[in-house]
Amino acid sequence: MKELLLEIKDCSVCEEFLPLGTRPVVAASETSKILIIGQAPGSKVHETEIPWDDPSGGRLREWMGIDKNTFYDESLIALIPMGFCYPGRGKSGDLPPRPECAPLWHKSLLDFMPEIQLTLLFGTYAQSYYLNDRKKKTLTETVRNYEEYLPDYLPMPHPSPRNNIWLKKNPWFENELLPILKSQISALL
Repeated sequence: MKELLLEIKDCSVCEEFLPLGTRPVVAASETSKILIIGQAPGSKVHETEIPWDDPSGGRLREWMGIDKNTFYDESLIALIPMGFCYPGRGKSGDLPPRPECAPLWHKSLLDFMPEIQLTLLFGTYAQSYYLNDRKKKTLTETVRNYEEYLPDYLPMPHPSPRNNIWLKKNPWFENELLPILKSQISALL
């Protein structure tokens, strides 16, 4: 696993498309029990190289009901994005994750993590990749039908502050799904 993580850190497959260059961000261990698959690092995470080291990460930890120390304990929680490097800025936020990363690295990483008992899929890129044709037409429908994907996967909206409007329109998420998430996390940790 250590060799694989070093190989990922040295990856430059899509360097020509990255405005700030390569700086793969990933955290995983052979003993991780929970896998968090997000989109791609933002510009702040690109600088710090600490996954979810931004307001989205703060909200995510709150949703999970855990502190920073637990969240960053790789022996418990693996943090693997769909795109390992910051993809750059688009018209309405960051660009999508680079499509090369997940097919290139995810299976190899997962092969080293037999203890994973719950995978949280944040956003449409992770949900499309892992749920394939089981994914619903919209992110809202997929998240709303979360029970169809348990116990292996739990689809989630991205915890970005940009999703505040979505959260206000979908109060069932905080009332129904977050207590289930916290209960699952508590049972696994």
